[in-house]
Amino acid sequence: MSAAHGFSIHQLMELAGLSRVLVVAGPGNNGGDALVAARHLVHFGYTLSILYPKRSAKPLFQGLVTQCEQLKIPFIEQIQDASAVDAAYDLILDGIFGFSFCGSIRPPFDHVVGTLQKCQTPIVSIDIPSGWHVEKGNENGVGLEPQMLISLTAPKLCAKFFTGPEKVHYVGGRFVPE
Repeated sequence: MSAAHGFSIHQLMELAGLSRVLVVAGPGNNGGDALVAARHLVHFGYTLSILYPKRSAKPLFQGLVTQCEQLKIPFIEQIQDASAVDAAYDLILDGIFGFSFCGSIRPPFDHVVGTLQKCQTPIVSIDIPSGWHVEKGNENGVGLEPQMLISLTAPKLCAKFFTGPEKVHYVGGRFVPE
C-alpha cells in the first residue's frame, strides 16, 4: 500500500497514531482475544482505551491485563453515551461475547451493548458479533451490528447472517495441520 499510494512506512505509522480505538473485552475467551489484539494494536501505533467491566480471575487473563497495563494502555471503568464514544474513538473492537453466548445480555453488559448499538463509530467484532447466537445470528435483535467481522479459525454458522453491501468479513488464524 505504501508504495502504490506514495506513503512511507513512517507516514503510515503516524496515521495509525491518529486512530483512537476502544477495545471492549468480556470475561471469556473473546475478551482474552480483545486484550491480545489491544497489545498488538498499541505496538502498531494505535491509541487505545480498554473497557473491561467484568474481569476474569483466571491467571491467563490477569497476565494479559498486566501486559496491557505495562504498555500504558488505559483501562476505563464505563462508557457514558453513544455521542461521547463517537467523539472519543474512531473504531470499536468488540470482544465482549463469543460462541458460547446464549440467553439475554445481563449487567453490566446490557448497558455497554445498548450504548454501542447507538454509536456511529464503526465496530469490528471478533469471531461473533456480541449478542448473536452462534447458529441463528441476531435472532432477538439485541446484538451488535458491526461493519466488520473477523472469524477466528473458521466462520461460525451465524456468519451467514452477516450480510450487506457495507459488511466486511475476514477469516483469521494461522493453522498448520500435523
